[in-house]
Amino acid sequence: KLIIRNFTMTQCIKIKHYNKVVLVTLNRPEALNALNDELRNEFLDKVLPLEKNSNTQCIVLTGSEKAFAAGADIKEMSTKNYMENYYNDMLSDWEKFSKMRIPKIAAVNGFALGGGCELAMMCDLIIAGKSAKFGQPEIKVGVIPGMGGSQRLTKIIGKSKAMDMILTGRMMNADEAERSGLVTRVIEDDNLIEEALSMATTIASYGKASVMMARETVDRALELGLTEGLLFEKRLFLSLFSTFDQKEGMKAFMEKRPPKFTGE
Repeated sequence: KLIIRNFTMTQCIKIKHYNKVVLVTLNRPEALNALNDELRNEFLDKVLPLEKNSNTQCIVLTGSEKAFAAGADIKEMSTKNYMENYYNDMLSDWEKFSKMRIPKIAAVNGFALGGGCELAMMCDLIIAGKSAKFGQPEIKVGVIPGMGGSQRLTKIIGKSKAMDMILTGRMMNADEAERSGLVTRVIEDDNLIEEALSMATTIASYGKASVMMARETVDRALELGLTEGLLFEKRLFLSLFSTFDQKEGMKAFMEKRPPKFTGE
């Protein structure tokens, strides 16, 4: 059973620590967790440092029952102009979350639209409740995806499906998202957080270095050709033989006992 060892809350996010797993909840229910500047600043201020915490090995990111995040805050965004956005490098700060090296799981109930869909895709795994709906509807308000939707969605589900969603603005339900490869698995809504935390706990039980490197090799597969990708994988594989956890893991396997990983 997971036991909460720490809990913090700001205006827009809630953070619960369960041993080596951290549950981060977007908390603007009155706006369906729309991603405004305040939420972004609080999120990055509180979530990015978790990677430096040796007790944190996996993050679960979720929203409310109605919405993971229904996109960027249109009311706030509507008054901005090009030069302001250009000089402020609008939306680019979210990439800092995607580049966190520890695994991140998105647990999605309800709407994950626009920036919400893009935020979910910045995670390494997406677990969806049956009520989940994904979409990139920016075309309906006169713009296009701006947090990586056109790039990540195309790499994940292919050109045809991505074109369909981005050009028509239609939503994809959880079952279609799973068939398309966007979603890892579909769970009953009421069991979503429990399932995501269970998966995170499993991941966090392994050696921290091997988990981080495994995540990195899969991530690089989307960027590198096969020859360079194989070389990158081989180098990380060999480097793990310098760790205590590799020695402990293989010794425990031969001795038919659970390993005691330390992250060293």
